[in-house]
This record gives sequence, C-alpha cells and structure tokens, in this order.
Amino acid sequence: MRYVVRTPEGELTYPSLGDVERAYVQGLVDPDDEVREESASQWRKAGSLPVLARARRPATGLAARGQWLPVAGVVLLGAVALSLVFRDSWRLRVLGIILALVASSMLTRVTFKAFKRTPPSS
Repeated sequence: MRYVVRTPEGELTYPSLGDVERAYVQGLVDPDDEVREESASQWRKAGSLPVLARARRPATGLAARGQWLPVAGVVLLGAVALSLVFRDSWRLRVLGIILALVASSMLTRVTFKAFKRTPPSS
C-alpha cells in the first residue's frame, strides 16, 4: 500500500510504510509532517503513527560520535593501572592488576556494544 507524505515543501509518495519509516529515521520526514494512505482521505502527523513513533532517529552532537567517554575512561584507568604495576609496594601492584582487569572488562563491553550497533546509513 502506498503512502503520501505532505511536507511544507510539497508531497512525496512512498511505496510502503517501511519506506516512510526509513525516510523518517534518516530525517527526510519530520514528526510534524502529515502522512496518509493513498486510498484514505485523513492526514495524520508522522509522529502520531506508532511505527514511526518507535523508530529511532539518528543521534546528533556528541551522542553521534559514539562511545568516546567510556573509551577515554578506559585509557585513563589503564594508565593509572600501569603506573601502579611498576611501583615497589606489592599492594600497589595488586591494585594495579585489579584496575587493569576492570579496564579490560570495560573495554570488552565497549567493543561488544559497538559491534552490535548498526552502521549509519549514508
């Protein structure tokens, strides 16, 4: 079933609701734009359609840059762990090893999270 999207610039026809959803996620259709089935007469706001309301819009700003904050934390934690491992006190060495293990588990989590994430469509 075809869908018509009405924007301030004009109207576009999409072959299916899935195509409208992809356009919504890419930012081509705004929540305030109006959508209707080609055979229907009633327009609805795109943001009020459940399929589009659940669709995730791409992140902007610092959130779009990925996981830079956890990676920076892991680098800092790794540097502290490395400096503690080379100390004379065995207690500080043990603390350094524990911090290195924590850093490695954090880095593993960041890696798995990045692997699960879908690549941005261009």
